[in-house]
Amino acid sequence: MNRSFTNVLFGAFGQEQTSVAGKAEAKPVRSATPEEAAAILAAANKVVIVPGYGMAVAQAQHKVRELCDALNKRGIDVKFGIHPVAGRMPGHMNVLLAEADIPYDKLLSMDEINGDFAQTDVALVIGANDVTNPAARTETSSPIYGMPILDVDRARTVMVIKRSMAAGFAGIENPLYHLDRTLMLFGDAKGFVGNVVRELSGGHG
Repeated sequence: MNRSFTNVLFGAFGQEQTSVAGKAEAKPVRSATPEEAAAILAAANKVVIVPGYGMAVAQAQHKVRELCDALNKRGIDVKFGIHPVAGRMPGHMNVLLAEADIPYDKLLSMDEINGDFAQTDVALVIGANDVTNPAARTETSSPIYGMPILDVDRARTVMVIKRSMAAGFAGIENPLYHLDRTLMLFGDAKGFVGNVVRELSGGHG
C-alpha cells in the first residue's frame, strides 16, 4: 500500500514537472530589437521604468537617465517604479538613480505606482525578475507566493531587458515573460538602453 502510494506521488510529481516544462516550451517568448523597442516607446504617452539588479550589474543607470531625457523631450510621461527589495539591499535602486541625477519625484514606491500600471502604455523592466513575477499573486506553491510585487503585467505593453531567459535570484520561472503583451529585449542593459536612446535621438528631428 505504502509503496504504491509513494509511486503514485512520485508519478504525479514527474508528470507535473513535464507538463510545466511542456507549457513553457509551448509558449515561446517574443523578442524585439532596440529599433522596435524605441518605436514602441516613442508611441507611448506613459512609461514606467522598473529597475532591478540587472541594471545595477550592468551599471546602466546613466544610460537609463539618457532614455528618460529622450522620452521627456518627446512629451512622454516617465516614472520609475521602485520595489523595496529590488537589487541586493533596500534603497539600492534609489541610490543608483540619484547618482545618475534622475529627479527624486520621478521615483515612486511600489505602493505609489501599482495603481498606475493599468493606465501605463509601456512598463520597461530592466533586470528585475522576482519582484515582477505574477506567480507571487496566483501560484500558491511558488516560493514567492504572497510577496508583494510590482504589477507590471497590468500595463498595456511590457518590455523586459534581460541577458537571457535564466531565472532570477529565487531561481523560478517568471510567467510574465510568456504573456502576449510582453516583449523580451535580450542583451546587456547598458548596451541595449544605449541603442534605444540612439534610435530615439536619431529619430527626433
